[in-house]
Amino acid sequence: MLISSSNSGKEFHPLLDSIAVRIRHYRSTLPNLCPLDIDPSLGSIYGMLDGESLSISNELHSARGLRKLHLELASLGSGLQILHCVLFPQPNFDLPIFGADVVAGPAGISAAILDLSPVTSELPLYFQEALEKLDKPPFSQERELPAWGDIFSPYVHFIRPANEKEEFFFLDLVDEYLRILISSLELIKPDRLDSPLTIERNKGQLSYCLQQKRNDKTRTVLARAFNPKWADRYIEEVLFDCPLII
Repeated sequence: MLISSSNSGKEFHPLLDSIAVRIRHYRSTLPNLCPLDIDPSLGSIYGMLDGESLSISNELHSARGLRKLHLELASLGSGLQILHCVLFPQPNFDLPIFGADVVAGPAGISAAILDLSPVTSELPLYFQEALEKLDKPPFSQERELPAWGDIFSPYVHFIRPANEKEEFFFLDLVDEYLRILISSLELIKPDRLDSPLTIERNKGQLSYCLQQKRNDKTRTVLARAFNPKWADRYIEEVLFDCPLII
């Protein structure tokens, strides 16, 4: 079922709330989970855009095998709502990047994207086999990937749910993708930090972050609500900070 669990008091679309519940549940099961330090000015954010209030809340953690788990919930006035989640792996673990973004407005969900994105030329075999076994829901409105969408895997879903049934389909996929990623952490042994495989994954994750920054829509909204300098800092330090060069 779609359930509400927003811990900010803000009422979000049920799909966004339900996805946040799933993310927090799987996050709570991770070994060595700990919160990441964040500048208070970048954690809970409030501003105004075209006379409407803009609020952004961030939850940042790390865990074994994952250098950063980022969950963001944002709202503009009483209309636009956004869930953004990325789980970045440690480069010495052979893991993809989990990413989910959902945009809701007065008319419902306008966009929902989900993927386990490779940081090398292709997904590790374990993930390919696990994703192949999943049933592909009959989404009626597939959306076109952006020009920089070559960072995604062949198993990416970018849709506009036509009804609540398709929202349930998407929620189930989020659950499955998280389950596959989290269960793999028990199986994978880390490589050496100076391993060529680690260095290759580090470069791949850097490329992923750089490509995501080509999406100017986020920066434009933040720059208008706050200022360009702050928007650049938020994108560089919170949304898509690049991994350490090994």
